[in-house]
Amino acid sequence: MNQIILLILIFILSAIFTLLFKTIITRWGGNLYTSVRGGTPRAVGLAPFILLIIFFPPPGNYLIAIIGVFAFVDDLTGRKKINGLPVELGQLSRGIGMLLVMIVGFYYFGPAAILIGLMIQPMNIADMQPGATCSTVIIMSLFMALILYLTTGNPYSLALIILAVCLGYAPFDYMGKIMLGEVGNHSFGVGLGVIYALLGFNLTNSHGGESWGVLLIVLVLLIITSMLIAFIRRWNLKYYLEDKLLIPEPTYGDYVMDVLTGGGLGDLIRRILLNKKEIIIKKRIYRLLGFRRLVLNPYSKKR
Repeated sequence: MNQIILLILIFILSAIFTLLFKTIITRWGGNLYTSVRGGTPRAVGLAPFILLIIFFPPPGNYLIAIIGVFAFVDDLTGRKKINGLPVELGQLSRGIGMLLVMIVGFYYFGPAAILIGLMIQPMNIADMQPGATCSTVIIMSLFMALILYLTTGNPYSLALIILAVCLGYAPFDYMGKIMLGEVGNHSFGVGLGVIYALLGFNLTNSHGGESWGVLLIVLVLLIITSMLIAFIRRWNLKYYLEDKLLIPEPTYGDYVMDVLTGGGLGDLIRRILLNKKEIIIKKRIYRLLGFRRLVLNPYSKKR
């Protein structure tokens, strides 16, 4: 099939599936329908999840399928607690999915699979603002399509599949009428991570590199993605860090660190490592780099 026709087909199917799931979840959503913004169907990211599994080639679609299934459990269960544990059922499910992505992905991508799994973190933070995840996916997939074309000579990279899926989904998301949910933002995150790894293999193979070189390239792209999300969400993050986390005059470094390490999983790790200890960051350079957010312990005695 002609590649251009295929991309157009993916775009059209994405728009149709998005409208379909928006309608279904609005009518019978249960936990998948939230009162946010006057009533919003979440987990409409089922549309891109399904299409990425269908059109993304192996082994990338294997990893997307794994994370999507476990992330959808989180969407279904909401904020249900597990008796005796400091985690929610959904958080545990997502954590298991992330570990499985790393384990299965290691066979195909080596150490870079660890970072592919960790891509769910910044995309999860991005999805807290309408359009932020879509903007991130569109910008990074276009960037990757260009870089892959320059390095391989192939104008039809996998990045364009992610782009077509996202463009079909995006209009309602920009209007705040739908939400990706964990199933959607996690699927996009792992999909981007796979493309980052493929670029890494292309570059290291051409320069005689090894799998650790791929890991470094994926790490750089993960940080770039997080910096982009921090920029897109900067005003929301400023309010959140000042009013909710009590960080005065947060820096851009704090925004980036929140994207990289924020959320329930990051706070759980801080709780385990720091217990109730609070670390005070005074040096200006460390503040600029976001160390206040990095070591902030929401469970400290002073909070």
